[in-house]
Amino acid sequence: MPDFHNNVDPGLGFIFPGQGSQALGMMDDLARDFDCVRSRFESASSVLGFDLWQLVSDGPVEALNLTKNTQPALLAASVACWDVWQQCGGPRPALMAGHSFGEYSALVCAGAIDYLDAVALVADRGRYMQGAVPAGEGAMAALLGLDVDTATAVCADAAEGDVCACANLNAPGQIVIAGSAAAVQRGCALARERGAKKAMQLQVSAPAHCELMRPAAGELSARLAGVKLAPVQIDIVHNVDVSISGAADDIRDALVRQMCSPVRWSETIEYFAAHAVTELVECGPGRVLSALVRRIDKTLVSSPIGDKDAVETRIEALKGASV
Repeated sequence: MPDFHNNVDPGLGFIFPGQGSQALGMMDDLARDFDCVRSRFESASSVLGFDLWQLVSDGPVEALNLTKNTQPALLAASVACWDVWQQCGGPRPALMAGHSFGEYSALVCAGAIDYLDAVALVADRGRYMQGAVPAGEGAMAALLGLDVDTATAVCADAAEGDVCACANLNAPGQIVIAGSAAAVQRGCALARERGAKKAMQLQVSAPAHCELMRPAAGELSARLAGVKLAPVQIDIVHNVDVSISGAADDIRDALVRQMCSPVRWSETIEYFAAHAVTELVECGPGRVLSALVRRIDKTLVSSPIGDKDAVETRIEALKGASV
């Protein structure tokens, strides 16, 4: 890992994407210019026992979208983007956060978890999540145009003895709910009745961040007990309580609680803004998080670094702003 103690930009934050940002061919542009990209995938493949690069390049997309495969693929992609940033001389951020699964990528890049240890850990995490709810029995859906209070009431009314809860508080007017398939379907219908502009089920293989993940959280807790954690070298804002802690036991606790608790993303971005961060880099595939940032706080500048030009342009802009 790079020397974390030099070249710090106090106004810079890094954000790491979670599930939903994966796509076939998602690292092709960076891989053409940086050998470190393929290297990250090759070392992950040695842990996983299958060719991860071939999966993200050639699919099938149904296999990539399985939680047990998506998570190591996103980890490899995001850490590779971080490698590229460092190789190009990008400054170290003052703060980091990851959306849902992205918190694991942040922990690797902040020096808290060894990369290969993390690959094995997140592959297991994906299996725990996949196994917690039989296929077809859980669901997640995006509700657009409702506030948190209304969405929470929708979930309560839709549950009818099943599980239905707010899972991702992504941005004002953009909330994801999760739970049993029937309850989420009822939630979508109620949301439309109560003014949602859209209520659409998401293509996911496990209903994250709700009580249905309780068995997976128990398995993850036992697994994390055996994972070595080093002191974080860059502060990370945790999803579950929008707080910072570098203590190993606190990090383990935050990761376990995250499984059954909502991702408080709006508050996380507000935390960045309240702590003098003005520029954000989306470190990983896609641009989902940058779009959310614009909805949360228009004073923040956020952009992805999906190709060499994007990386170099962003670094030059930061250098110019610091002059």
